[in-house]
Amino acid sequence: MRKMSLEMVYRLAKKDRRVFFIGSDLGFGTLLQFEKELPGQFLKEGVSEAYIIGLAAGLALEGKIVYINTIATFLTRRCFEQIVVDLALHRAKVRLIGSGGGLVYAPLGPTHLAIEDIAIMRAIPNMTVIACADSREMEKMMLKTVDWPGPIYIRLAKGSDPLVTRGGFTIGRAYVYARGKDVLLVTTGITLQLALEAKEILGKKNVKAGILHVPTLKPLDKKTIIKTVRAYPAVISVEEHSLIGGLGSGIAEIISEADFIGRKLFRRIALPDEFPEGYGSQKEQLLDKRITVAEIVKTAEKLLK
Repeated sequence: MRKMSLEMVYRLAKKDRRVFFIGSDLGFGTLLQFEKELPGQFLKEGVSEAYIIGLAAGLALEGKIVYINTIATFLTRRCFEQIVVDLALHRAKVRLIGSGGGLVYAPLGPTHLAIEDIAIMRAIPNMTVIACADSREMEKMMLKTVDWPGPIYIRLAKGSDPLVTRGGFTIGRAYVYARGKDVLLVTTGITLQLALEAKEILGKKNVKAGILHVPTLKPLDKKTIIKTVRAYPAVISVEEHSLIGGLGSGIAEIISEADFIGRKLFRRIALPDEFPEGYGSQKEQLLDKRITVAEIVKTAEKLLK
């Protein structure tokens, strides 16, 4: 997914001279072809993320469509004021590619774990927030970013994720991946894969699960969410993000304002409101925090009882 996002910026830049890329702390050898072929649309910056936001804002206000790539924690936490004042306030066409959303950088510890990036960016007016499930969806999504009005935050997963998406892509739209009658699994990013696996296991237990994939976290597709939720007695949101301010919070807000109170069972599977301890791998952290297929199945069974 990470490789595809950068490849797409290169492809977009070749077709549109307005497209400009800024890489912060790029790995050695990254995008050498881009840099060689399109030097007037490429800038390799050092580690000064807040400066990059101001630079990108200036370029965007002069007609460029700017794509920035750097680590998600530094992009969202360190640059918050610059993103609000320089980008969002002016609806600047800057695309913030946050590498390592969620627990991807688990080997580097809590300073590098973007567990609250969606919450941060959702709270900013004029900001669009997207978390794709795989590289196939990333490719289709990137094509839609060029002329999108205002800034976009694009959350990147680790890469090499299984291809599970299908169909087209429209920013702001949620997608029904499976229909059932007992429980609805609402996902974003890589948790779509977990939901698809959980659905198969639940089916063997005679539980018919539906799946609603929400790659655009802002603006949320309220119409599709309400229409889909209406058909199920129980709903479970699944995300690799803090319990506070992410997908689950957004779904809860919509459900609470749609007069479903008392008629819908709702649970959130997400990271607890705490800094992850220890190191290890993303898979180990997901297991430790119970963002797993087994937890989805267990939660669904408990709800339906």
